[in-house]
Amino acid sequence: MNKQKKIKVIVVDDHEMVRRGLISYLATEPDIEVIEQADDGQKAIELCHKLKPDVILMDLIMENINGIEATKQIKEFCPEIKIIILTSFIEEDLTFPALEAGALSYLLKTSTADEIANAIRRAMEEEAVIEPKVASQMLNRMRTQDKLPHHSLTERELEVLKLIGNGLTNQEIADQLFIGIKTVKTHVSNILSKLQLDDRTQVAIYAHRNKLV
Repeated sequence: MNKQKKIKVIVVDDHEMVRRGLISYLATEPDIEVIEQADDGQKAIELCHKLKPDVILMDLIMENINGIEATKQIKEFCPEIKIIILTSFIEEDLTFPALEAGALSYLLKTSTADEIANAIRRAMEEEAVIEPKVASQMLNRMRTQDKLPHHSLTERELEVLKLIGNGLTNQEIADQLFIGIKTVKTHVSNILSKLQLDDRTQVAIYAHRNKLV
């Protein structure tokens, strides 16, 4: 009978005690083998070139090359390597760049040893494991991206936008909505700002492109 092939793992973290703890625990898992360790991103890149591991447990904040840049470089030359971010940070300016760089999973160092081992196994099946708080960030970003710019307009601003799209002047809009010309100008200014447009012509084009008129 063939022996089960072990999952080859490299542990990358700038804290020696963290590396030791992970390595000690993973050594008890019959299907996982830690083949090397590194204390910064540069060494991780060099080891991946040499050893071609299956999975990397990657810290984010390290000297020389951080985990985000190391992840990006490793995925460029060896895309089949699965990278699991294991960090203490959940700030959006770290989580999204790490995932965009090619990390498959994102775990916090408060995860249990079993959760980390299971994430390694699931990585071999191309299954991502994402810390719940990071998953919420991703969902919120998706919802924000799905929103069109005019969704941020007030009801009155949307009315003015539609009338601009129909070719009305400020005075004609004021007459139709029974509001002052200064109020119309304020609405137009807000519309330009919220839609990040330069002039009324662009507003009219926007209205037609988005089928608002």
